Amino acid sequence: MAIAEVTVIPIGTETTSLSPYVAEMQKVLQQQEGISYELTSMSTIIEGDLAHVWRAIAALHEAPFMSGAKRVSTSVKIDDRRDKASSSRQKLQSVQEKLGGECAMAPN
Repeated sequence: MAIAEVTVIPIGTETTSLSPYVAEMQKVLQQQEGISYELTSMSTIIEGDLAHVWRAIAALHEAPFMSGAKRVSTSVKIDDRRDKASSSRQKLQSVQEKLGGECAMAPN
């Protein structure tokens, strides 16, 4: 299974607020088949078969244009592990186990 971290930045928008674009992109992801996803404060994590992940990324990239953006910059990182099953949750759990159950996040 592939795990992708995707950041889509609309450029040439009327305001500096991007949350309307992010909300629209989340709606686009809801329509995608064969993936699971998680919105974070800085990006979206998409998991699934690589072909489905690529389709979702393409749809995300197009969404801001449909909402009026004049330019879009998309950054993608992909972890495609094929020797055994992998997921974001499994990767985080592995780190937690090595920490002995301690929280991996720094306090605010």
